[in-house]
Amino acid sequence: MLQKIAAGALLALAMGGCAALQSEEKLPPVAQPEAQPVQLTKQQNGRFIAFVGPRRQHTEPFLGVSDTNYFALRGWYDNKTGEVAHQLYVEDSYDGKPYLWDGAHDTDNTKLHFIPISRNEITCEGHCSYADEFAAELPEDYLRAHEKGMAIIFTTSDGKALTVAVPTELIVAELNAVESVRTVAAKAAQNSSAPAPAATTAPAPATATTAATPGR
Repeated sequence: MLQKIAAGALLALAMGGCAALQSEEKLPPVAQPEAQPVQLTKQQNGRFIAFVGPRRQHTEPFLGVSDTNYFALRGWYDNKTGEVAHQLYVEDSYDGKPYLWDGAHDTDNTKLHFIPISRNEITCEGHCSYADEFAAELPEDYLRAHEKGMAIIFTTSDGKALTVAVPTELIVAELNAVESVRTVAAKAAQNSSAPAPAATTAPAPATATTAATPGR
């Protein structure tokens, strides 16, 4: 079902990598207890509401650069259908030959849909370095079933594995943000479908009476 959510537009968002994390129109963030707020933005002229949770490091920053080796939960709410798609997004930077990321599963060996996004060559002076972006699709029922935390393992065809542990506060923040948007959307739909108040007709003015002229 999630793969049918405006496939063309959603695919463009999902494949956008870092670009998809940029806003078209920022909305007020949804603050969560004991967590940084989830950022909400309008995309595709308001067709989608995008959610981007706080970034966390999955390993130490590459060469000390803070904007590397991180992950985040993110999602899109379709204002037309009410459907939601969630992803665990990962940025991984490293030295050496490029990794061939091609799979994702959890600690129970449940296979998840792997989404390749991009590869950027950082430098090849002396040796090469790369920055890869990829994600795992997280169906909403799966996310709710793992609300207390989960670990997703990304794999390559040549045997490398990267385990990303997602704590409960990030999952709860993502789900609460979705519920907040759903509540607002439901109220807006209810208001738009409510019947207009019946027009009232002003009472007709009283007919003026003419006093009879007494006879002479």
